[in-house]
Amino acid sequence: MTAAPAGIMHAVTEDDVRMGLGKVFDPELDEPITELGFVRSVRVDDVDGGTGALVRVHLRLPTSFCSPNFAYLMASDSKDVIAALPGVAAVVVELDDHHDSDLINAGLAADAGYRGTFLHEAEDSLEELRWTFRRKAHTAAMERCLTGLLRADPTLRVEDVGGMHLGDLPAGRETDALMRRRAALGLPGDADASVLVDDDGRPYPADAVPLALRRARSTRISIDGNAHFCRGLLRTRYEGSGADQAFRPEGAEPSDLFPLLPLTTKESST
Repeated sequence: MTAAPAGIMHAVTEDDVRMGLGKVFDPELDEPITELGFVRSVRVDDVDGGTGALVRVHLRLPTSFCSPNFAYLMASDSKDVIAALPGVAAVVVELDDHHDSDLINAGLAADAGYRGTFLHEAEDSLEELRWTFRRKAHTAAMERCLTGLLRADPTLRVEDVGGMHLGDLPAGRETDALMRRRAALGLPGDADASVLVDDDGRPYPADAVPLALRRARSTRISIDGNAHFCRGLLRTRYEGSGADQAFRPEGAEPSDLFPLLPLTTKESST
Protein backbone atom coordinates (compact mmCIF):
# COMPACT_ATOMS: atom_id res chain seq x y z
CA MET A 1 0.00 0.00 0.00
CA THR A 2 1.38 3.41 -0.97
CA ALA A 3 1.66 5.86 1.90
CA ALA A 4 -0.21 9.15 1.62
CA PRO A 5 2.03 12.09 0.68
CA ALA A 6 3.23 14.25 3.57
CA GLY A 7 0.71 16.92 4.52
CA ILE A 8 -2.27 15.02 3.02
CA MET A 9 -4.83 14.20 5.67
CA HIS A 10 -7.29 11.34 5.72
CA ALA A 11 -10.50 12.56 4.07
CA VAL A 12 -13.10 12.15 6.79
CA THR A 13 -16.64 11.55 5.55
CA GLU A 14 -20.11 11.98 6.99
CA ASP A 15 -20.29 8.19 7.36
CA ASP A 16 -17.08 8.28 9.44
CA VAL A 17 -18.62 10.89 11.70
CA ARG A 18 -21.87 8.97 12.12
CA MET A 19 -19.97 5.77 12.88
CA GLY A 20 -18.04 7.66 15.54
CA LEU A 21 -21.24 9.07 17.01
CA GLY A 22 -22.58 5.52 17.17
CA LYS A 23 -20.14 4.99 20.06
CA VAL A 24 -21.77 7.78 22.08
CA PHE A 25 -24.48 6.43 24.36
CA ASP A 26 -27.26 8.35 26.03
CA PRO A 27 -26.18 7.92 29.66
CA GLU A 28 -29.67 7.20 30.98
CA LEU A 29 -31.17 5.17 28.11
CA ASP A 30 -28.00 3.14 27.39
CA GLU A 31 -28.46 3.27 23.62
CA PRO A 32 -26.33 4.93 20.91
CA ILE A 33 -27.53 8.45 20.13
CA THR A 34 -27.54 7.51 16.44
CA GLU A 35 -30.11 4.76 17.07
CA LEU A 36 -32.25 7.02 19.23
CA GLY A 37 -32.45 9.66 16.50
CA PHE A 38 -30.67 12.30 18.56
CA VAL A 39 -28.29 13.27 15.73
CA ARG A 40 -30.13 15.96 13.80
CA SER A 41 -27.51 16.73 11.15
CA VAL A 42 -23.88 16.20 10.20
CA ARG A 43 -21.87 18.42 7.87
CA VAL A 44 -18.24 17.98 6.82
CA ASP A 45 -16.35 20.84 5.14
CA ASP A 46 -12.73 21.10 4.04
CA VAL A 47 -10.61 23.52 6.01
CA ASP A 48 -8.65 26.07 3.96
CA GLY A 49 -5.25 24.73 2.99
CA GLY A 50 -6.30 21.08 3.07
CA THR A 51 -5.21 20.63 6.69
CA GLY A 52 -8.29 18.63 7.59
CA ALA A 53 -12.04 18.90 7.90
CA LEU A 54 -14.41 21.07 9.89
CA VAL A 55 -17.21 18.90 11.23
CA ARG A 56 -20.48 20.46 12.36
CA VAL A 57 -23.01 18.35 14.23
CA HIS A 58 -26.43 19.35 15.54
CA LEU A 59 -28.02 17.24 18.27
CA ARG A 60 -31.63 17.18 19.45
CA LEU A 61 -33.49 15.70 22.40
CA PRO A 62 -37.09 14.55 22.97
CA THR A 63 -37.96 17.58 25.12
CA SER A 64 -36.55 21.01 25.87
CA PHE A 65 -36.29 20.13 29.56
CA CYS A 66 -34.21 16.93 29.40
CA SER A 67 -31.64 16.91 32.19
CA PRO A 68 -28.85 19.46 31.46
CA ASN A 69 -26.35 16.99 32.96
CA PHE A 70 -27.28 14.30 30.47
CA ALA A 71 -27.48 16.77 27.61
CA TYR A 72 -24.00 18.14 28.31
CA LEU A 73 -22.54 14.66 28.72
CA MET A 74 -23.97 13.55 25.38
CA ALA A 75 -22.80 16.67 23.54
CA SER A 76 -19.34 16.65 25.14
CA ASP A 77 -18.79 12.96 24.39
CA SER A 78 -19.88 13.59 20.79
CA LYS A 79 -17.32 16.36 20.40
CA ASP A 80 -14.55 14.21 21.88
CA VAL A 81 -15.34 11.24 19.62
CA ILE A 82 -15.39 13.37 16.46
CA ALA A 83 -12.21 15.26 17.37
CA ALA A 84 -10.37 11.93 17.65
CA LEU A 85 -11.20 10.91 14.06
CA PRO A 86 -8.30 11.06 11.59
CA GLY A 87 -8.54 14.06 9.31
CA VAL A 88 -10.67 16.23 11.61
CA ALA A 89 -9.18 19.68 12.17
CA ALA A 90 -12.06 21.32 14.05
CA VAL A 91 -15.39 20.30 15.56
CA VAL A 92 -18.53 22.27 16.32
CA VAL A 93 -21.22 20.40 18.24
CA GLU A 94 -24.43 22.24 19.06
CA LEU A 95 -27.50 21.16 20.97
CA ASP A 96 -30.74 22.49 19.50
CA ASP A 97 -34.00 23.51 21.18
CA HIS A 98 -32.99 22.82 24.78
CA HIS A 99 -33.63 25.29 27.59
CA ASP A 100 -29.87 25.34 28.28
CA SER A 101 -28.74 25.20 24.63
CA ASP A 102 -27.01 28.59 24.71
CA LEU A 103 -25.11 27.74 27.88
CA ILE A 104 -24.10 24.25 26.78
CA ASN A 105 -23.10 25.33 23.27
CA ALA A 106 -20.99 28.20 24.61
CA GLY A 107 -19.27 25.85 27.06
CA LEU A 108 -18.53 23.32 24.33
CA ALA A 109 -17.17 26.00 21.99
CA ALA A 110 -14.85 27.30 24.72
CA ASP A 111 -13.84 23.80 25.89
CA ALA A 112 -14.84 25.03 29.35
CA GLY A 113 -15.66 21.60 30.73
CA TYR A 114 -18.68 20.70 32.79
CA ARG A 115 -17.91 22.82 35.83
CA GLY A 116 -16.70 25.72 33.69
CA THR A 117 -19.97 25.60 31.77
CA PHE A 118 -22.43 25.38 34.64
CA LEU A 119 -20.32 27.06 37.37
CA HIS A 120 -22.16 27.02 40.71
CA GLU A 121 -24.97 24.90 39.21
CA ALA A 122 -22.56 22.00 38.61
CA GLU A 123 -23.46 20.18 41.79
CA ASP A 124 -22.44 16.66 40.83
CA SER A 125 -19.26 15.29 39.35
CA LEU A 126 -19.70 14.14 35.76
CA GLU A 127 -17.50 11.12 36.45
CA GLU A 128 -19.75 10.15 39.34
CA LEU A 129 -22.73 10.46 37.00
CA ARG A 130 -21.01 8.29 34.38
CA TRP A 131 -20.34 5.56 36.93
CA THR A 132 -23.91 5.61 38.17
CA PHE A 133 -25.25 4.94 34.70
CA ARG A 134 -22.53 2.43 33.86
CA ARG A 135 -23.68 0.41 36.85
CA LYS A 136 -27.32 0.64 35.79
CA ALA A 137 -26.42 -0.38 32.23
CA HIS A 138 -24.51 -3.39 33.53
CA THR A 139 -27.42 -4.41 35.78
CA ALA A 140 -29.86 -4.25 32.84
CA ALA A 141 -27.51 -6.18 30.53
CA MET A 142 -27.02 -8.84 33.20
CA GLU A 143 -30.77 -9.25 33.62
CA ARG A 144 -31.37 -9.53 29.87
CA CYS A 145 -28.90 -12.39 29.61
CA LEU A 146 -30.28 -14.28 32.60
CA THR A 147 -33.88 -13.75 31.51
CA GLY A 148 -32.88 -15.14 28.12
CA LEU A 149 -31.57 -18.30 29.80
CA LEU A 150 -34.75 -18.71 31.84
CA ARG A 151 -36.93 -18.32 28.77
CA ALA A 152 -34.84 -20.77 26.75
CA ASP A 153 -34.93 -23.47 29.43
CA PRO A 154 -38.29 -23.91 31.24
CA THR A 155 -36.64 -26.35 33.68
CA LEU A 156 -34.24 -23.66 34.90
CA ARG A 157 -35.36 -22.07 38.16
CA VAL A 158 -34.81 -18.45 39.13
CA GLU A 159 -32.71 -19.66 42.06
CA ASP A 160 -30.39 -21.50 39.64
CA VAL A 161 -29.18 -18.42 37.76
CA GLY A 162 -26.98 -17.43 40.68
CA GLY A 163 -24.68 -20.29 39.70
CA MET A 164 -24.44 -19.30 36.03
CA HIS A 165 -21.06 -18.26 34.62
CA LEU A 166 -20.18 -16.15 31.61
CA GLY A 167 -19.16 -19.31 29.78
CA ASP A 168 -22.76 -20.57 30.12
CA LEU A 169 -24.16 -17.66 28.09
CA PRO A 170 -24.86 -18.19 24.37
CA ALA A 171 -23.01 -16.08 21.84
CA GLY A 172 -25.00 -13.12 20.62
CA ARG A 173 -25.83 -9.46 20.94
CA GLU A 174 -26.95 -9.58 24.58
CA THR A 175 -23.86 -11.44 25.76
CA ASP A 176 -21.61 -9.06 23.81
CA ALA A 177 -23.41 -6.11 25.43
CA LEU A 178 -22.93 -7.60 28.89
CA MET A 179 -19.22 -8.12 28.26
CA ARG A 180 -18.85 -4.47 27.21
CA ARG A 181 -20.67 -3.31 30.32
CA ARG A 182 -18.48 -5.48 32.55
CA ALA A 183 -15.34 -4.15 30.90
CA ALA A 184 -16.53 -0.57 31.50
CA LEU A 185 -16.81 -1.36 35.22
CA GLY A 186 -13.52 -3.24 35.35
CA LEU A 187 -15.25 -6.55 36.14
CA PRO A 188 -13.65 -9.85 35.06
CA GLY A 189 -14.67 -11.30 31.72
CA ASP A 190 -13.31 -14.83 31.99
CA ALA A 191 -15.59 -17.80 31.32
CA ASP A 192 -15.80 -18.93 34.96
CA ALA A 193 -16.84 -15.49 36.29
CA SER A 194 -20.35 -15.37 37.78
CA VAL A 195 -23.00 -13.62 35.69
CA LEU A 196 -25.17 -12.33 38.55
CA VAL A 197 -22.98 -10.03 40.61
CA ASP A 198 -23.33 -6.77 42.51
CA ASP A 199 -21.69 -3.51 41.43
CA ASP A 200 -18.38 -4.64 42.90
CA GLY A 201 -18.42 -8.00 41.12
CA ARG A 202 -19.44 -10.11 44.13
CA PRO A 203 -21.83 -13.04 43.51
CA TYR A 204 -25.02 -13.20 45.56
CA PRO A 205 -25.74 -15.90 48.17
CA ALA A 206 -28.25 -18.45 46.90
CA ASP A 207 -31.09 -17.13 49.06
CA ALA A 208 -30.56 -13.57 47.78
CA VAL A 209 -30.66 -14.46 44.06
CA PRO A 210 -34.44 -14.09 43.42
CA LEU A 211 -34.54 -10.62 44.98
CA ALA A 212 -31.34 -9.56 43.18
CA LEU A 213 -32.80 -10.65 39.84
CA ARG A 214 -36.10 -8.92 40.58
CA ARG A 215 -34.28 -5.67 41.34
CA ALA A 216 -32.19 -6.03 38.19
CA ARG A 217 -35.38 -6.54 36.22
CA SER A 218 -36.84 -3.32 37.65
CA THR A 219 -33.73 -1.44 36.51
CA ARG A 220 -33.93 -2.92 33.03
CA ILE A 221 -37.65 -2.19 32.67
CA SER A 222 -37.05 1.40 33.76
CA ILE A 223 -34.31 1.87 31.16
CA ASP A 224 -36.30 0.21 28.37
CA GLY A 225 -39.45 2.09 29.29
CA ASN A 226 -37.66 5.44 29.28
CA ALA A 227 -36.10 4.66 25.92
CA HIS A 228 -39.50 3.75 24.44
CA PHE A 229 -41.04 6.94 25.86
CA CYS A 230 -38.21 9.17 24.61
CA ARG A 231 -38.36 7.70 21.10
CA GLY A 232 -42.05 8.50 20.95
CA LEU A 233 -41.55 12.03 22.27
CA LEU A 234 -38.83 12.69 19.70
CA ARG A 235 -41.09 11.52 16.85
CA THR A 236 -43.83 13.81 18.15
CA ARG A 237 -41.53 16.80 18.56
CA TYR A 238 -39.65 16.48 15.25
CA GLU A 239 -41.66 15.39 12.24
CA GLY A 240 -39.84 12.72 10.26
CA SER A 241 -37.35 11.95 13.03
CA GLY A 242 -38.61 8.38 13.22
CA ALA A 243 -36.66 7.67 10.03
CA ASP A 244 -33.45 8.36 11.98
CA GLN A 245 -34.29 5.89 14.73
CA ALA A 246 -33.01 2.34 14.53
CA PHE A 247 -35.62 -0.09 15.78
CA ARG A 248 -35.29 -3.66 16.95
CA PRO A 249 -36.47 -6.61 14.80
CA GLU A 250 -39.87 -5.95 13.26
CA GLY A 251 -39.96 -2.53 14.87
CA ALA A 252 -39.95 -3.85 18.44
CA GLU A 253 -38.78 -1.69 21.29
CA PRO A 254 -36.38 -3.16 23.87
CA SER A 255 -39.24 -3.62 26.33
CA ASP A 256 -41.05 -5.82 23.79
CA LEU A 257 -38.13 -8.23 23.56
CA PHE A 258 -37.83 -8.97 27.25
CA PRO A 259 -41.28 -9.48 28.75
CA LEU A 260 -41.56 -10.33 32.42
CA LEU A 261 -41.25 -13.93 33.48
CA PRO A 262 -43.89 -15.17 35.90
CA LEU A 263 -42.48 -15.09 39.42
CA THR A 264 -44.41 -16.64 42.26
CA THR A 265 -45.34 -14.42 45.18
CA LYS A 266 -45.64 -15.67 48.71
CA GLU A 267 -48.86 -14.67 50.40
CA SER A 268 -48.72 -13.95 54.10
CA SER A 269 -51.09 -15.87 56.27
CA THR A 270 -53.03 -14.17 59.02
